[in-house]
Amino acid sequence: MNKINANFCYRGILGLSLLATIPFLSMAQKPNWQNLDLKTDSAFGISTERAYNELLKGKKSKPVIVAVLDGGVDTNHEDLKTIIWVNKKEKAGNGKDDDKNGYIDDIHGWNFLGSAKGSVNQETLELTRLVRRDNAKFGNADATSVKANDLTAFETYQKNKAELEKELAEAKDGYQRLSAIKTAIDDVVKKIGKENPTAADFESFVPTNDMEKNIQRIMVQQLKNATYKEFYEGQIAAGYDYFKTKVDYNLNLDFDPRSMVGDDPNNTKERFYGNNDVAGPDARHGSHVSGIIAAVRTNNLGIKGVADNVEILAVRNTPNGDERDKDVANAIRYATDNGAKVINMSFGKSYSWDKKIVDEAVKYAVSKDVLLIHAAGNDNNDLEVEKNFPSPQYEDGGVASSWITVGASGWLNDESIKASFSNYGKTTVDVFAPGVRINSTVPGSKYENLDGTSMAAPVVAGLAGLIRSYYPKLTAVDVKDIILKSVVKVDQVVKVQQGETTKDIPFADLCVTGGIVNAYNALKLAAEYKK
Repeated sequence: MNKINANFCYRGILGLSLLATIPFLSMAQKPNWQNLDLKTDSAFGISTERAYNELLKGKKSKPVIVAVLDGGVDTNHEDLKTIIWVNKKEKAGNGKDDDKNGYIDDIHGWNFLGSAKGSVNQETLELTRLVRRDNAKFGNADATSVKANDLTAFETYQKNKAELEKELAEAKDGYQRLSAIKTAIDDVVKKIGKENPTAADFESFVPTNDMEKNIQRIMVQQLKNATYKEFYEGQIAAGYDYFKTKVDYNLNLDFDPRSMVGDDPNNTKERFYGNNDVAGPDARHGSHVSGIIAAVRTNNLGIKGVADNVEILAVRNTPNGDERDKDVANAIRYATDNGAKVINMSFGKSYSWDKKIVDEAVKYAVSKDVLLIHAAGNDNNDLEVEKNFPSPQYEDGGVASSWITVGASGWLNDESIKASFSNYGKTTVDVFAPGVRINSTVPGSKYENLDGTSMAAPVVAGLAGLIRSYYPKLTAVDVKDIILKSVVKVDQVVKVQQGETTKDIPFADLCVTGGIVNAYNALKLAAEYKK
């Protein structure tokens, strides 16, 4: 669903009563762990620092443009502002399309979710839009009244409508539960009289009823591994907002913000709309992704990105809801036409309005030697079974040759190496990369730990940019081949939740390569590639 970010990929409280334990992930991990080395640092990163220290010293590189197709990028962040792409053919602020590309004042990129009226923030899911579209035709129909050639479409509509109703009911139930839990915790904290109570404060609290006893027990347990603020904001407030957003916006048939853009949403071939506000109303996710790829490594600020000589081209196509195929296609084309050699896509959905239009854009990018990196998704789904869009498989046959699908891994080389939320697939996910508690840039020159395949994909996009900058003669297909061939194989059996059961599955069966990407190995291979 939407921007693939599992920092709140809600899996904690839904379906559990107050008698249950609310899980909260907070284990000590080393700073910059995604760039560390398993052997020397005991963290299953991608050996970026080792590569810089041992392989890249004194080597020259060329700048590479990496496009971030996302919800927005803070171009003024202290750790990003010097690596943001600048369109030198455009004069800032003159209200003219100086480079005649159809986009006025596109200095740092483009926003396909806005207009002079503003920018879309909340959106519906694709499922909601499909049901709304088909309601007009089939809302009052039944199997006996539908024409024979419409029967398949009618059956799909019925299936989609049932799924929407199911998801809405679950979201309303989750919202009700989280509201009750949030209220109960707020009441207890108010009685304790401290803004940020500790585990000891909850232990000293004297409950007056069963609800307060349950809250006391839960909080004492949770605050062993996290501060109150971390737990409350990361699980309670985030859970509340998650379900409220699903009910009010994502699954709401009556909600349609697209008029703000001013395009014809049904015309998927329309190209020229939007505005130049690449930050948009919520740049948290895209900024975080951008920092993982290329946050400045030498400024003694914040974090270190994977790549040291890339420019971030910001393209806003992903709202807080499902992205539209039209916007995805246009974003890919825009990034390609403006010189991107790597495109990061940390978004995804289970339904597609017009896959053909996206396929055409992907084929265009592939023809222009672009490597596309896509996050696998955060639903713990087997992508051999469940659909996930966009995808490299073309509707008319064939597969995109320069496309990598990325699952998320953790820092421990044990049965937990697969992030619990990460989608997987023996033939549909190519590699895994660090995606748990990744510290990166967020708006306002701040930094935050987030989880998700959204974080894993830019690790690979950063690696691709790094390879292409130091070995610019390599093609997108070459770089994909190098990244896949140079993984560190994972010799672990991992526990994967499937429905109500937990199964032990060899990590080798979770993706094509059976491993975690590795910058050191990849750069060594790149140096010898096709000599």
